[in-house]
Amino acid sequence: MSYIQPKEFAAKMVDAGESKVFMSTKDTLIRAFMAGAILALAAGFAITVTVNTGNPLIGALLFPVGFCMLYLMGFDLLTGVFTLVPLALVAKRPGVDMKGMLRNWGLVFVGNFAGAMTTAFFFAIIFTMGFTQAPDAVGQKIGEIGEGRTVGYAAAGAGGMLTLFVRAVMCNWMVSTGVVAAMMSSSVSGKIMAMWMPILVFFYLGFEHSVVNMFLFPSGIMLGGAFTWVDYLLFNEIPTVIGNLVGGLTFVGAMLYMTHFKESPSRRSAAARNDDTATMPAE
Repeated sequence: MSYIQPKEFAAKMVDAGESKVFMSTKDTLIRAFMAGAILALAAGFAITVTVNTGNPLIGALLFPVGFCMLYLMGFDLLTGVFTLVPLALVAKRPGVDMKGMLRNWGLVFVGNFAGAMTTAFFFAIIFTMGFTQAPDAVGQKIGEIGEGRTVGYAAAGAGGMLTLFVRAVMCNWMVSTGVVAAMMSSSVSGKIMAMWMPILVFFYLGFEHSVVNMFLFPSGIMLGGAFTWVDYLLFNEIPTVIGNLVGGLTFVGAMLYMTHFKESPSRRSAAARNDDTATMPAE
């Protein structure tokens, strides 16, 4: 059977986290670069579909194709390593320490950002005919998204920032569920089906994904959006990264680790032991 039991894929999660800590700098950067570039391409694709059809659900239904491609090719997103790598630290795998975890996170962030920026630049060229024309309808939409999800949050004050943070938490709850879901099956079709569902949920509900935003907001600035790099970093990227960390680690990594990797003894076993003790003959 292609389905893998939770206890087994929980162990795979810890193994994956450990392997990422010890991955070479070159491989970590290349895999992170390609993950950022492909996810950005998928975001541009989904927004184009949404603009052309007028139906956001169709764009959301198709967006997971990028996530599936990058996962199957073994590339790494910041949201995924936020969830997996700490598990190897908590499990006390030999050689895994805080320095190694932070090194991995830093390299993946840099690689994801470089990849997403590369795709953002390519799209900006396409949407403006090589910067010789005003942005087309899709380019204008990207600029509007960037403005609404930076200065829009800032204008709402503390409530806006709380909304941003909660959207980031819920985003990586779903995205990391997609990462783990791919470990539930040994077949390619099973992995794709399992990944598709939570990624669809996150994208359609407009949750905040730090790597997707590495594409949306820089490209929005290039396309004339009414916000700045400072707006992007302060009122979106930094809070989103923190929220993604909290969401993936808390609602996915920690929960699966505590109940499947570190499974507590069954109450049935305890009851059986009590019954055995009660039926023992008196001395």
